[in-house]
Amino acid sequence: MNYKLLIQYDGTDFHGWQVQENSRTIQGELERVIGMIEDADVAVVGSGRTDAGVHAEGQVANVRLNRPFTPDKLKNAINGNLWRDIRIMKAEKVADEFHARFAAKMKTYVYRVVNAPVMSPFWRRFAHHEVRPLDVGRMNDVARLFLGEHDWTAFSSAQADGDNRVRNVTDFTVESLWDDRAGGSMIEFRISAHGFLRYMVRSIVGTMLEVGRGEKDSDTIQTAIVTGNRDLAGKTASAAGLTLFRVNYD
Repeated sequence: MNYKLLIQYDGTDFHGWQVQENSRTIQGELERVIGMIEDADVAVVGSGRTDAGVHAEGQVANVRLNRPFTPDKLKNAINGNLWRDIRIMKAEKVADEFHARFAAKMKTYVYRVVNAPVMSPFWRRFAHHEVRPLDVGRMNDVARLFLGEHDWTAFSSAQADGDNRVRNVTDFTVESLWDDRAGGSMIEFRISAHGFLRYMVRSIVGTMLEVGRGEKDSDTIQTAIVTGNRDLAGKTASAAGLTLFRVNYD
């Protein structure tokens, strides 16, 4: 039986999604717990890898089990054996051919920035802190340059998987909201694409922060995209602000 899992986690204390020897990871924790429930080794397939410190509100995975479970019993059994920084929000039976990674059609990430003089301790694990004022209108104007299909070499890790750096960004918005808990502005960068490269969102956001501070202009961004020159991109933003928000399937 193939089960689809909707997963949320606080990624602060994890070394990312993928199993690593002697490191605590999301995939590793899930395979340990589900393997104990199944009484056999299992393979948990995620929609994609999140890096160390990155969070998820809508990560999706699938796992094939031989023992029969109702979705609710499986969800409760997994949650009952996980530490509190990771939870299965929903479990459902799906067709045998469903694959969380290969069936994914679209992914949306949200990057949160507290733009205020003081960083609230309640947001410390889940947002980046920027003291200097950010021009949201200017960032939204530049965000349009990132739309469409491009080679994202300038905005990804040199160690990104595979040789193909072309990805299609379908939506990118920057919104400023007043956040009572932060006592200041919360700026949300929301970006959707059919797929992402390693560090791609964090590199784009880091560049956009420089745009918001008036340190980079649209010509520099366009040149970076066209030439793939990483030196023209901004500093990669911290992992704490990044959350995998949603994964879309047919």
